[in-house]
Amino acid sequence: MPHPDSREERTVPPTDARTTTGPAPAHPDSLAPRADTAGPSNLPFGRLTVEDADQGSEDTLELRLPARFTALHTWAPGGHLGRLAAWGPVTTPAGSFQLVPVRIDQDLSLVHRWMNDPAVAEFWELCGPRNRTQAHLRAQLHGDGRSVPCLGVLDGSPMSYWEIYRADMDPLAACYPARPHDTGIHLLIGDAADRGRGLGSALLRAVADLILDRYPACARVVSEPDVRNIPSVSAFLRAGFRHAAEVDLPGKRAALMIRDRVQHDVCSVE
Repeated sequence: MPHPDSREERTVPPTDARTTTGPAPAHPDSLAPRADTAGPSNLPFGRLTVEDADQGSEDTLELRLPARFTALHTWAPGGHLGRLAAWGPVTTPAGSFQLVPVRIDQDLSLVHRWMNDPAVAEFWELCGPRNRTQAHLRAQLHGDGRSVPCLGVLDGSPMSYWEIYRADMDPLAACYPARPHDTGIHLLIGDAADRGRGLGSALLRAVADLILDRYPACARVVSEPDVRNIPSVSAFLRAGFRHAAEVDLPGKRAALMIRDRVQHDVCSVE
């Protein structure tokens, strides 16, 4: 899969989506455990018995597979993100907010206009004709379901664009110790009038909480804004994310931002 935006004090362009919308890797059937191996099918290991012909003894080796393989092997197209449309609205300091999956026939013009805003285009690099925006949306909507493009609707009005994606199945996963079901966020605030008012951090916190509430398998929400996008990085920090590292992605050096479930659970108790 492959930005956020509205950060305080200035027009906050998005966290880059350039690296997270490619097709998912092929299902690694060729690496699946052999039928003669034993071990729990829901755990990332199997057991292989090796006989020593000379000694007449047997040794059992425990084979552990990378987390990325486990995620791919147990994942079905659409997965939990396929039910995102039913997550419903949440209450935020800015009002009632809901993620609504994009409908190309109704939403293309709006998303295209936002992508051609210079403040957005600087980091998303999707400005240009309508068919470029359309292709970007269509690749997700008619792809394998590991990235869901959404409008952010605040008190009934669309005002932001989001991509909620499986970070553990994205090229980003090669740049950090990804865990199964890590979920990523890309965000842009559409209109200049909605930027610089603190909406970015408020909505990022709300959406991170929404993901952790509605997606129990997810233990971490991540994002990778361009390190040059200081307002974006600041908004993530104010939203409860931590700056974990800087990583090199195609076309940018990114700040890896992570919000762990433990932070969410502590805040929920308080």
